Amino acid sequence: MSEESAVPVGRPVVVRVPVEPVESAVEADALDAAVRSSGIAVRGPLFGVATQTGSERWRVVVPVTHGCPQQARDELNSALWFRAKDAAEDRAERRALLAAVARLETESLSELTVLDTRYRVVRADEYADLDKDGGLETPRPTDPEPLDPDWSRGAGRARVDEDLVLNPDAPLSPMQASERLAMRSLAYSGARFPRAVLRDSARALETHPDILFLPTAFAIVERSGKGGGWTVGSGLHASPHDARRSLDFSLTWLGPRERGLIALDAPGDADARGVLAQGAGAHDAELTELVRTSDELRAGRLNQVEVHGTTFRIARTRRLVRWGPDGPEGPRPSDVSMTTPIAMHPRLDEDGVVHFEESTQEDAAS
Repeated sequence: MSEESAVPVGRPVVVRVPVEPVESAVEADALDAAVRSSGIAVRGPLFGVATQTGSERWRVVVPVTHGCPQQARDELNSALWFRAKDAAEDRAERRALLAAVARLETESLSELTVLDTRYRVVRADEYADLDKDGGLETPRPTDPEPLDPDWSRGAGRARVDEDLVLNPDAPLSPMQASERLAMRSLAYSGARFPRAVLRDSARALETHPDILFLPTAFAIVERSGKGGGWTVGSGLHASPHDARRSLDFSLTWLGPRERGLIALDAPGDADARGVLAQGAGAHDAELTELVRTSDELRAGRLNQVEVHGTTFRIARTRRLVRWGPDGPEGPRPSDVSMTTPIAMHPRLDEDGVVHFEESTQEDAAS
C-alpha cells in the first residue's frame, strides 16, 4: 500500500476538541500509539452490507467482516429470507422480499432495492498499526473492558458493527481527523499486486475520494517460532475481551480436539480442565500447559501468550470505507469471490409456508 502525495479532495473535516475526561484519555492514548507506530500493515478488503431508506443515513445490516463479496451477499440473502418468513406483514411484502432472495440465489448483485430500501455490498480495507518490532498493535488501555469478565462459553457478546450508522460528517477528535487526512490517499502499490487491482485502487481515489472509519475491532493473530510472520487466527471481535475469550476457547476446547489431546467424540462440555481433573491421561503434560496458559490469560487480561512454541496475540485492527457522492464504496471489479450464488434456504411461498420436502428431494436427486 502507499500514501500518495496528492490527497484526494473530500468533504470538510469537522474537528471537535475533547473536553470530557474519558474522551481526553482516549485522545492521549491515540497520540501515544501514533508516536509508537512504525507504520501500518494492510491485510486487504472486507465486505458487509449497508442499507439506506430515502435520504436517511446508511446503516450496516451485515457486519463488514467477510472475506469476499459473495459471503456478504449470502448473509443478506439469509436475512431477507428470514424477514419474509417471520416478519412480513402481508403477502405483498413477502412477495417483494422473496423476489430479492430469488435474485441473490442466482446473481452476483452488489446493490438492489427492496421495498424502497437500498441494499449495497460495502467494501472496507482492514489494516493495523505496527510497533517498533514490526508486530501488530495490541489493545490500548482505553479500549473498553468489562469490569467483571465473563469467561463462560455461553456468555453473550456484542456483534461487530451492531446498529452502526455511517455518518461521514460526524465531528472528529484531532487525532481522528489527522488519521482520516493521512489515510485518504491510501492506495495499493507494488509489483505483488495484479494490474487490475492497482488500476481499481487508483480509480477509487477519484470515485470515492473520502473515507470513513468503522469501529475498531480485535482479532487473534499467531506466530510459530521466533522469526516467523504473524497469521490471522480468528475473525473480528467487537472487544478485546471477546477476542481473549475466543482464544481461551481455542486453548482449552478447540485446540485440544484438533491436536488429538481430547477425542473428537468427547462430550461437548469436555475441555482441558475437565480432562485433567479426571487424572492419569495420556496427554496430561500438554493439557497442563494449555490450562496454565489459559489461567494466565484470564488472570492478567493479557494480550499475548505463548504455548507449545506458538505465540498468540490480541491484535487491534482498523477498517476504512471509501466514500463518494453516492455513499460507501461497493466491491471493485478486481475483488474476487470464493463462492458463487446459491439457494441458502428451502423454498418459502408467499403465504409463509416453508417447503422442506422440495429441498429433501433435490438433495436426494443430487
